[in-house]
Amino acid sequence: MWQRGGYQKAGDLESGTQPLYPMMSESPELRWAFIRKVYSIIAVQLALTAAVAAVVIAVPPISHFLVSSTAGLAVYFLLIFLPLIVLCPLYYYHQRHPVNLLLLGLFTVSFSFAVGMSCAFTDGKVILEAAILTAVVVVSLTLYTFWASRRGHDFNFLGPFLFAAILVLLVFSLIQILFPLGKISMMIYGGLAAIIFAGYIIYDTDNLIKRYSYDQYIWAAVALYIDIINLFLNLLTILRAANN
Repeated sequence: MWQRGGYQKAGDLESGTQPLYPMMSESPELRWAFIRKVYSIIAVQLALTAAVAAVVIAVPPISHFLVSSTAGLAVYFLLIFLPLIVLCPLYYYHQRHPVNLLLLGLFTVSFSFAVGMSCAFTDGKVILEAAILTAVVVVSLTLYTFWASRRGHDFNFLGPFLFAAILVLLVFSLIQILFPLGKISMMIYGGLAAIIFAGYIIYDTDNLIKRYSYDQYIWAAVALYIDIINLFLNLLTILRAANN
């Protein structure tokens, strides 16, 4: 690539000297610093989720208490809905330090308990398979999105379609609660949900590259973290149904 003063090697994109997408008006160095900050936060969130989930799995009395007693069920439902409750103040304070970090920690820990409960009654081999598949899919889609953005592709059009798909999933979940479906239906649900959250990974990564402002690092990390965890949980649903 010709640059003022001579030729520039096109090797390392993350060197911070090349634009991430055509007609990029901002500094590539600043955008790369922002991207690294977001992925560092996500890495800490995933490590915390793995640690909390491991404790729930390794200490059976925790999971048995949460599903076998009235008080435990109350705590369990609180832990399930707590991430949704925390999202509201987190969105409002996501630019205010250190409140945003405290709310992010509470959101991650409560979400991690839900992940741990999903894994507590699942075979370890199935959990490992779901984790490996999730890692492969996330890395592949992330690299693809960076590659496609560099060549001028834009994925902002996915937003309305993914939102509509999420609404369909919510209706399907309500049907599943009221009228439990069979193993095949659960595998179909898990497969569709996994595809939708794979789409969200592309969509939110594209936003990370092009649209999030530098002070929205917390919200950018939360969006991708939710995508990754939901992809894992739905892959776990598919593999668990197939294993049973």
